[in-house]
Amino acid sequence: MINETRWDKSMEEPIINEWVKKKLYSFEDNSKKPVYSIDTPPPYINTPIHIGHGYTFICMDMMARYKRMKGFNVLFPLGLDCNGLPIEIQTEKQFNVSIRTTPREEFVKKCREMLDETSDISTNGFKGLGIGFNDYEFDYSKIGSKYRTDDPEYRALTQKTFKDAWDKGLIYEDNKPTNYCPVCRTTIADSEIDYKEEKSALNDIKFKVKETEKDIIISTTRPELLNSCQIILFNPNDDRYKNLQGKHAILPIYDREVLIKAHPAADKDFGSGLVMICSFGDTTDIRLFIELGLEPIYSINEEGKMMKVSGPYEGMNVKDARKKIIEDLKEKGFLVDQKIIDHRTPVCERSKNPIEFIAMKEFYLKQMDWVSKVRKAADEIEFYAPESKQLLLDWLNSISIDWPISRRRYYSTEIPIWYCKKCKYTYVNDTGKYLRPWIDSCPLKKCPKCNSNEWEGEKRILDTWFDSSISELFILGYDSNPKFFKNNYPCTMRPQGKEIVRTWLYYTILRGLQLTETTCFKQAWIHKHVVDEQGYKMSKSKGNGIDPRELISKFGCESIRFWTAMEGDITKGDIRCSFTRVEGAGKFISKLWNIARFISGFESVSKEPKELNKTDEWIMNELNKVLKDCDNHYNNYDFNGVAKIIRNFVWETYASSYLEMVKRRAYDKDSSALYTLYKSFKIILLTLAPIIPVITEKLFKEMYSSESIHLQKFPESGETKLSELTSKIIEFNSLVWAKKKEGNKSLKDSIKIEIPKELILFKEDLTNMHNIE
Repeated sequence: MINETRWDKSMEEPIINEWVKKKLYSFEDNSKKPVYSIDTPPPYINTPIHIGHGYTFICMDMMARYKRMKGFNVLFPLGLDCNGLPIEIQTEKQFNVSIRTTPREEFVKKCREMLDETSDISTNGFKGLGIGFNDYEFDYSKIGSKYRTDDPEYRALTQKTFKDAWDKGLIYEDNKPTNYCPVCRTTIADSEIDYKEEKSALNDIKFKVKETEKDIIISTTRPELLNSCQIILFNPNDDRYKNLQGKHAILPIYDREVLIKAHPAADKDFGSGLVMICSFGDTTDIRLFIELGLEPIYSINEEGKMMKVSGPYEGMNVKDARKKIIEDLKEKGFLVDQKIIDHRTPVCERSKNPIEFIAMKEFYLKQMDWVSKVRKAADEIEFYAPESKQLLLDWLNSISIDWPISRRRYYSTEIPIWYCKKCKYTYVNDTGKYLRPWIDSCPLKKCPKCNSNEWEGEKRILDTWFDSSISELFILGYDSNPKFFKNNYPCTMRPQGKEIVRTWLYYTILRGLQLTETTCFKQAWIHKHVVDEQGYKMSKSKGNGIDPRELISKFGCESIRFWTAMEGDITKGDIRCSFTRVEGAGKFISKLWNIARFISGFESVSKEPKELNKTDEWIMNELNKVLKDCDNHYNNYDFNGVAKIIRNFVWETYASSYLEMVKRRAYDKDSSALYTLYKSFKIILLTLAPIIPVITEKLFKEMYSSESIHLQKFPESGETKLSELTSKIIEFNSLVWAKKKEGNKSLKDSIKIEIPKELILFKEDLTNMHNIE
C-alpha cells in the first residue's frame, strides 16, 4: 500500500539525484544495441535556462527515454556553449572591464573565470526538470560525456576540422567588402544579420550634369555616403534619362564628377529613377562595384565613424554625419525634398545595430559551390514537422557569398595558423592539439621554405558557428574514436529552434558534407517558440519571461513536463505558457497518484488467470489500442498526441468506467480483477514514463520492482477486439449517471434500467457498479 496520501513535488529531487549518482542513463560503450544519437543544442553556460530551453529539452528527453525503452543505446550528451560574443559581454559586465583596453591574456582568463563560476547554472536547471543526459560530469574518455565548447578537447577538434578543410582547398583569405558590426567590432556572416523595419528619410538631392549644366534629382537614404559615390545609374528602359548616357554628374558638397550610365539594376519606380552607387550602402552596391570594375572609396572605419575622405564629417558616427550632411545640403540648396518611408534595415543579430560594409582581410570557407549539395542533403533528412524543411531551402536560395569565418574578438577557438616572418610561409596546426597562435609557439621550429625560426601567430579567432557546426562530429568521435564514428555516423537526430536553421543546421550540414561527404543527420526536429499567455514572445524588457526554476519551486518538474506534452506540438506552432496552464497539467499527476493508491490497496497478483473476466479482457483490449496509438505518436515525436490519448484513457475510460466496474470484484479478491488492475496500471506507467519519469519511477518501485522503470522495455500491444465496445460502455455509464442526477439520487442508489444487448458481456460488473435492480 502506498502510504503517502498525495504526490508532492518534494519527492522529485531525491529520485533525480539518485539517477545522477548511479549514472542510470550512461551510454553503454560495449553494447550491441543499435545507437540512437541526439545532437543537443548547447545552451550558453553563463545564464539560467529559460522556459523555452526547458520545454524543448524536455521534448528531447522524451525522445531519449522512449528510444531507450525501445531497445536503443541512446547517446544524449549535455553540451554547454562557452564561446563567442555573449561570453565576452558578460565578462565585461561582471568585471567592469573592456575588451578593447584589457590585455588579451587577462581578458581570456577572466572569461574562463566567469564561466567556471557560473558553470552549474544551466546544469542544475536541466537536472531540476528531470532531463536524463548520459552524464552530468566531465569525462572526455567516455562517449556521452558532458562537454564545454571552450575546453581543449572540443577546440582541438575545431582546429583539426579547419586543417582538414584547408587541405581540401575549402578555406582562403581575401580582402573584400563584408558585413561589419561597428559595435561588436568584427566581421559577421549573412546568417548573423536580422532585418528591422524602420522609419527612414528618403532625401531628394540635386546634382548638376557637367555637360548640360542641367539639374537631376537622385533619391537616397544614405546621404552620408555621398563622397563614396562612383557612378550614377538609370534603367535602360527609362526614356527620361537616355540622353544622360555617358555624361557626368557633379557630386554636391564634394564637387567631384562621376559617370552616368544605363544599367538594369536601377529601379525606375524608386525615387526619381536615378540611383547613386556608393561604397557601400548595401549588397547591391558591392555586386555592382565588382561587376563594373569600380574603385571603392571607403568613408566609414572599423569604429563606425566617418573617415578623412568624408571631409567635414570626419570623426562623426554614421547617424550624426547623416544628420549634419542633410543640414548642409539643405543650407546649400541641394536638398529638394524629403519624405519618411518604411525602410528594411540590416542589423547585427547580437547588437541590433545597423551593419556597415567594410573591406577587411578575412578567411572564408567556400559555400557557394556547395549550395546544390546541401539542398540534396536536405532531401535525405526527415524533418519534423515536414514543412520546416522550407526554412532551410529558403536560406539556401539567399546565399550570395562565401562564409567569412574569421572574427576580430578574443573568446573562441583561435585560427590555428603561424606565418614565417621572413618569407610569409603559412603553417597550419597539424599536431591534433589545441594551440593558441597568439601566445603559443609554432610547433615547427624552422620554416621549411627559408629555414627561418621566427614565426608570427594569427591573432584572429573563428566564428562561433564554426565551433558549433562540429557538435555532431564531436559527440560521435570524429577524431577521438574513429571506429565508433565510422559505425554510427550520420547522427540520428538534430533537435533545434527554427531561428537557427540558417546557422546551426545549415552550417553543420555544409561542414559535414565537406569533411565526410555524407549527410550528417537522419532526422531534424525543428521547434518554434514558447510565448506568454497572450501569444507574445517572452523577453526581459517586457517583463513577461517565466523562469523554470520558479515553476519547479511552485509546481514541481512533473507538472511542467506533463504541461509540455499536453500544451501542443511545438513543431507546428508557438506554445503558450502560464502558471495557470502548468498548474492545470498538475491535476493529472494527482489523479495518477490517487489511482495508484487505490490499486496498491489490493493484493498484487502477477500470475495471469487461465481466463479473464470479460470486463478485464475489455480494458486490456482497449489499453492495447491506446498503447498502439501512443507508440505510433512517440515514434513520430508527437508527444502531444501521446499525452492527450493516455490522459483521456486514464481519466475518462480507466478511472471513471473500468475502476468503478471492477471495484466489487477487487474487494472480493477476484484473481482476474486483481491481476488486471496491476497489469493494466503497469502498462500505463510504462507508457507515461518518457513524459513524466519521476512519478512513474516512484510508483513503479513501490508497486512492481526495485529496478528502475527506465530500464524496462516499452510495452507491446496485443488483441484489441473488445475495444470496439468502449464508446458503448462510456455512453451507458454516462446515461445511468445522468438519470440518477435527474432523479436526485446518489450514485450508490439503485436504479431500474435495461443494459444494452451488446453490453450483456459486462452485466455483472455494470449491475454492481450502478446498483441496477
